[in-house]
Amino acid sequence: MPNENYTRLAPPDPAQYTAEQKQAADAFTALRKEPPFGPFGLMLHSPRLMENVQRLGEYLRYHSSIGQKLSELAVLITARECSQDYEWFLHQPIAVKAGVRQEITDAIRDGKRPEGMTGDEALVYDVSMELHRTKNISDALYQRAIERFGAQGVTDLIGTNGYYALLAMQLNAHRMPLPEGAPGLPKLR
Repeated sequence: MPNENYTRLAPPDPAQYTAEQKQAADAFTALRKEPPFGPFGLMLHSPRLMENVQRLGEYLRYHSSIGQKLSELAVLITARECSQDYEWFLHQPIAVKAGVRQEITDAIRDGKRPEGMTGDEALVYDVSMELHRTKNISDALYQRAIERFGAQGVTDLIGTNGYYALLAMQLNAHRMPLPEGAPGLPKLR
């Protein structure tokens, strides 16, 4: 069994950046007010990929038609379904600050359907879980989502799930470690 307590690929050393890596890192830093971190640091090995992924994330995280609270809920579901500790560590506090109740995040962390969700939260939960588990959405659930969120909202919700699954795959495959002392997600069966 491979040792999963090491990083397979570290972010490039800023002192060794290529011109394209430096340009991508500078653009990220100008936008986010901090240097590339997490999956973005890793993706600097492919600077154009990192730039394009960053632009997509900027829209989904800050401008999605379903709003930040529901977007962050979808992020947490994706992190849990992908067993992605770093993504969870980063986004759980953001989700709570955006209005997702702690009890909801606790249930998702533990692999349980949260109780007491609002109608919108339950719909985001159902769509996200079905997407992750079946890679599709049933006709009835799709219709409910379209009626509530509209075509743009459903498209943004699917995009959020897919985007954060992409980041989770980068983080998992490269084995990005959590910051020192940060708790990981509990392992589920």
